[in-house]
Amino acid sequence: MLRARVLLLGSGRLSTLEKVHAYRVLAEVSPKAYLPKLVDALLSLSYESRVREARLALAAEAVGAGRRMEADAPKRAERLCGALDAYQRALFALGRRAEGRAVCEELAEAGQRGRLASLLAEEGRFLEAAQLNEKTVRDRKPEHSFWNMVEWAANLEGAGLHDAASAVFRELLDETRRKAVGQNTSLAILTWELIHLSRMFETAGRGPDSAATRREALTVLEELATTGEPKSWSCVLAWWVTLFTLSGRADEPAASAESPMPPFGTDLGWSSDVRDAFLGTLPELEGEAAELRKTGRIPELVDVQRRITLRVAIREGNRHHRFEERFGPYFDEGVTLARRLPDDPARLTRALTDRSMFLVAAANFGPAHADFSEVVALLDAR
Repeated sequence: MLRARVLLLGSGRLSTLEKVHAYRVLAEVSPKAYLPKLVDALLSLSYESRVREARLALAAEAVGAGRRMEADAPKRAERLCGALDAYQRALFALGRRAEGRAVCEELAEAGQRGRLASLLAEEGRFLEAAQLNEKTVRDRKPEHSFWNMVEWAANLEGAGLHDAASAVFRELLDETRRKAVGQNTSLAILTWELIHLSRMFETAGRGPDSAATRREALTVLEELATTGEPKSWSCVLAWWVTLFTLSGRADEPAASAESPMPPFGTDLGWSSDVRDAFLGTLPELEGEAAELRKTGRIPELVDVQRRITLRVAIREGNRHHRFEERFGPYFDEGVTLARRLPDDPARLTRALTDRSMFLVAAANFGPAHADFSEVVALLDAR
């Protein structure tokens, strides 16, 4: 105990590990003063570690220290929830889903429902996930978060409740329209939301609503192509990645407890084991695409190529560096392949829509408008 006190009082800068050693000792004799510091230091050391088993052990110790804090200790709930969150992430990283679920359920009881909702969506339990999403949204301020609303709508749609999903997404879109008028959000985000809602309407069999929403999107794209964004927005790629990823859910295997899939509709909250497994299918899909090219099976190749593009977007779509140069070839190939199918306008309109929305993300608005103008013309001609 004396050595620990001397260490903390010394003039030298301590490493996180040294702090953990000192706080472990002092928390035994002065828990009120040192347990909060021990929790913080253990979590910091857990984040620094590159060994998954070490992260798990440190997070578990942080949870134990958090539980030992007095009930009225300042920020006790916040610290305990932070420790529980780190603990569940470490469990999922090691594939220990049952134990991770129990921790997520404890977090949900404490009011942090997001991780449990994502976990339920990974297992295809969309209705339960949507019910948690609704509680989260209704507990927040009247202004709805893009992330909360998209996730809620995605889970409703996954549960087959298409009208309810469209209604939720329209709430978000109405707010985005108001923000765009006041230049409080980007026209790019408005465009992506309009396109996504048009897709939702199409899936639900609401053709006239889908067409009207597409025409509104084309009007916004025309404004972007003519005058550009009224203001500069530097960090909007996550919006594009989230909605592009969600648009591909129907092309992936169904999620189940035995075969979990990513929680499409959210950019965060993916279990690391699920994310690793999903991205780990890239080599297999690339091999399948190569075989399809050899045999000239273009329709199947278009679909597989899109699944490849989606995974690449998930893996690195938030990085601005050489964005158009890195991603452009994927979308160009999708359009080129689809044009080789003159009797399959559905695949061409999908490929053109995908490339148009990508070009919006790249701030290349003229070509984006040209692609989507072709989409509207093709669909109006049906």
